[in-house]
Amino acid sequence: MSENDIVIEVQQLNKSFGSLHVLKDVDLEVKESEVVVLIGASGSGKSTLLRCINFLEINESGKIYLEGNKIDPKKDDLNKVRMRTGMVFQHFNLFPHMTVMENIIEAPIQVKKMARDEAIRIGKELLGKVGLSDKADVYPRMLSGGQQQRVAIARALAMQPQIMLFDEPTSGLDPELVGEVLEVMKALAQEGMTMVIVTHEMGFAREVADHVVYLDQGRVIEVGAPDQIFENAMEERTKEFLSKVL
Repeated sequence: MSENDIVIEVQQLNKSFGSLHVLKDVDLEVKESEVVVLIGASGSGKSTLLRCINFLEINESGKIYLEGNKIDPKKDDLNKVRMRTGMVFQHFNLFPHMTVMENIIEAPIQVKKMARDEAIRIGKELLGKVGLSDKADVYPRMLSGGQQQRVAIARALAMQPQIMLFDEPTSGLDPELVGEVLEVMKALAQEGMTMVIVTHEMGFAREVADHVVYLDQGRVIEVGAPDQIFENAMEERTKEFLSKVL
């Protein structure tokens, strides 16, 4: 693969909150159509790394390149940058006073200035993709957690991002609802969507990831193909972590 195929490149990233040094010299590379899964204990810096890639947190030092362009938070329009990266959080954050369809079309109309008809056409397509075609006119409170999270995925996709970031999208769900969200994410992976996913679902990580990145105390400890990480980890810390979660 040529250099141009690297969609996200993080170099020597550092981030602190007060005296807490959360990310320490983190390097990460994600190529086009790759699925990279971040694993590690709570507090290891996975979610912070994702938020830095989307500039919801600003790093102290290090560089972040998106599609080959170095992003400078002081000079670049971060709202424009974020239009290229869809993000799905642990909490669905749907607007409770809007229907499912209104939630999905709000950003394309307001931010991208898309025509309403076009936004609705795309919204219908996306609701079909996440298996909720019959829920367009329903309010979020009438949906299960799994359905709300699938709406949140459709809403992020409505901005037609080049990259999707998922921050523990199933950790707030009842166990029986986790599968339906993971199925949608698997389908996106099969379609070639570039994704970075923070998850505790190790079976899912093994199935969909091109690369698994293990973080511990703010550092990248090991990166490898799922089989290598899960079957044959090199680092003691990786082995110790996996022995607790597998």
